[in-house]
Amino acid sequence: MPEGDTVLQTAGRLHTALADRTLTRCDLRVPRFATADLTGRKVLDVVPRGKHLLTRVEGGLTLHSHLRMDGAWRVYAVGERWRGGPAHQIRAILGNAEHTAVGYRLPVLELLRTQDEEKAVGHLGPDLLGPGWDSEAALRNLLADPGRPLGEALLDQRNLAGIGNVYQAELCFLARATPWLPIGDLPAPTAARLVTTAKQLLEANRDRPVRTTTAPARRGPGRTPKERLWVYGRAGRPCLRCGTPVRTADLDGRPAYWCPRCQSGPTP
Repeated sequence: MPEGDTVLQTAGRLHTALADRTLTRCDLRVPRFATADLTGRKVLDVVPRGKHLLTRVEGGLTLHSHLRMDGAWRVYAVGERWRGGPAHQIRAILGNAEHTAVGYRLPVLELLRTQDEEKAVGHLGPDLLGPGWDSEAALRNLLADPGRPLGEALLDQRNLAGIGNVYQAELCFLARATPWLPIGDLPAPTAARLVTTAKQLLEANRDRPVRTTTAPARRGPGRTPKERLWVYGRAGRPCLRCGTPVRTADLDGRPAYWCPRCQSGPTP
């Protein structure tokens, strides 16, 4: 599931394949930009902003994309078979003499002037993996609506950018609070620690091919793939801390996971 760490890794692959190279192929398969042609222009860089991707091109243009739940960018060598999905799911193709980047199932794809990037990403809160990270601002944003459920507040990219459903579930577990607990009910030290932990988790996973959030005691050769996350995706399985079956329920249209023994607070 694309979250801040996944998007950062995707940006790195795209930057390596496209930056400082001239585009020899450009195909944007969305009606609004279907006639746009970037061939002959050099890609300057590819940068992540939260869960957004900004591909900057010569001439002051930026291709803005968002992966949301199941979008993906794949990079292929020239002549390599594309394996990211059926052709009708392709929304963008950017190619040069050495590589082709193919965007599959992209729910957001737009071409804008680089000077107008803030119109697309200016609403985002501090980026957990960005150079301008500000933990105090993130904490203020989270606590601005004390009655809001903790899980919803963490998922709101206007508060802090980069957290998706996986990290939301894991952070609530580590805070020992259910996702429905009003965030204002968290003790002040716990709320501050939550922001610090969010930063630590994404930093720890920024270069990992498989996301891991469990404690160091569970890391190492004996850890199984099912033990890499505390509660996310583990409905009905034993909690890794206490053995109680993990539960799941809806949180604003998304599945939420929690341990009814380790986490306190309201539940559906």
